Amino acid sequence: MAGMLTSEEAARRLGVKLTTIYAYVSRGLLVSHRSADGRASLFDMSEVESLARRSRSGQRTEGRLATVATSVTEIRPEGPLYRGVLATALVGVEPFERVAELLWQAEPGPWEPAPVGSPPVMTVDDRLRWAVVMSGSVDPVRSDLRQVAVARAARTIVSTMIASLDGSSSSVADSDLPIADRLARRIVPTPSRSMTAAIEAVLVLLADHELASSTVAVRIAASTRADVYDAVLAGLGTLNGPLHGGASRQAHALLVEAERRGAAAAMDDALRWQGLAPGFGHFLYDDGDPRFYALLPLVERLAQPAQWEVVESVVALAAERGFPLPNVDLAVAALTFAAGVEPEFGGVVFKIARVAGWVAHYLEELTEKPLRYRARAIYVTPK
Repeated sequence: MAGMLTSEEAARRLGVKLTTIYAYVSRGLLVSHRSADGRASLFDMSEVESLARRSRSGQRTEGRLATVATSVTEIRPEGPLYRGVLATALVGVEPFERVAELLWQAEPGPWEPAPVGSPPVMTVDDRLRWAVVMSGSVDPVRSDLRQVAVARAARTIVSTMIASLDGSSSSVADSDLPIADRLARRIVPTPSRSMTAAIEAVLVLLADHELASSTVAVRIAASTRADVYDAVLAGLGTLNGPLHGGASRQAHALLVEAERRGAAAAMDDALRWQGLAPGFGHFLYDDGDPRFYALLPLVERLAQPAQWEVVESVVALAAERGFPLPNVDLAVAALTFAAGVEPEFGGVVFKIARVAGWVAHYLEELTEKPLRYRARAIYVTPK
């Protein structure tokens, strides 16, 4: 029977003994069905799930993942707090390097790319992964999990990722420049001060966001005691999903279409083909994403008047139609739109920024008991 669980499976899902399952049946909380051969009791999976939701009271069950207690980042209505410091308050005050080292609780150190030569011809996303792989390949003691060694490796990873963007990751010509300046130069040949300031702000605001999907992937890798290079690759693989790190690309396309055809036509097409308004809504921020409002003034300084009118028209249309409030992905899209660069660079900045948070969570996970992430499957009896 489809969607049916055996008595043992139902007990495991509910985290109770078999005798309790029979007690639920006698009390009318579950209905027992006989198997085709009449030898076993089966339970409708939807009924079991419904009972699990109703009786959820903090009791641990076999199928539950580890509860993650963290002191890295806290999400509040006013935005993420990094080690107790509001991220939006760090914009324009602290450089990305200091923010990363705050998250890592590490002393300052050099940010230099690894001597790995130039990447082969490949996409930008592949270059970022290549930079991580190659950085690990030249680290003679990559299994050193001490905090100082992991922080050193993280600086190398970020620096090599940025250097790889122009095809010369072995170059140290600008390794004395701040990270934001280096990255801005890879995106725009001669970036303005407004462009560099906006890039810095994105790096700071996106450095971490608590337990996003990619961060969980990194923590799982850390729980197996994978080295930091492999853990960052786990994060990149998850972040590459279009629903995570690719969200600003869709919002960029919305702005481009709004410039060409008007906000209403562009939004109508987005709703028709994507089923949502890209760059709007965030389940953690009912009153709007504070990171959007922190970044938007920097984008306004960078944008030409006509470009800024496009951004404003899209935001105004969304408000008029009662859509969710804008999120940081729209702000990043507005940045790439105003800078006149390829939309993929929004994801590039996101990925490089998030390495800071991933490494902070990686270090924190190393202090926990290893292999604590073990989900249990609910086996469904086949037809």
